[in-house]
Amino acid sequence: VQLQASGGGLVQAGGSLRLSCAASGRTFSSYGMGWFRQAPGSEREFVTAISGSGTTTYYADSVKGRFTISRDVAKNMVYLQMNNLKPADTAVYYCAMTRQTYGGNWYNAYNYWGQGTQVTVSS
Repeated sequence: VQLQASGGGLVQAGGSLRLSCAASGRTFSSYGMGWFRQAPGSEREFVTAISGSGTTTYYADSVKGRFTISRDVAKNMVYLQMNNLKPADTAVYYCAMTRQTYGGNWYNAYNYWGQGTQVTVSS
């Protein structure tokens, strides 16, 4: 399984970005996906997750109401719509896949990781 994240960039505070994650290889529509992020000098932290069916989502409190995760099973894609961005959202964002139907916020539940895409929010 290969995961390719894209869509990062530089945006002003209050702006929006949409990240995409393309999954290739032995991909399974029933597997859960997640987004994590890592700021310089910080540990990787959970952002959001979605179940294989797409019916269950979960968000970190810091992004709730601003970020939305979605998936397109037919295209093997997962998206992260980020609105009202804040400088604190600046980080490298990673998409991840778990071989379970849902990984939630548990880092160790995820078996495959993308290379990350940089998001920088200026004040």
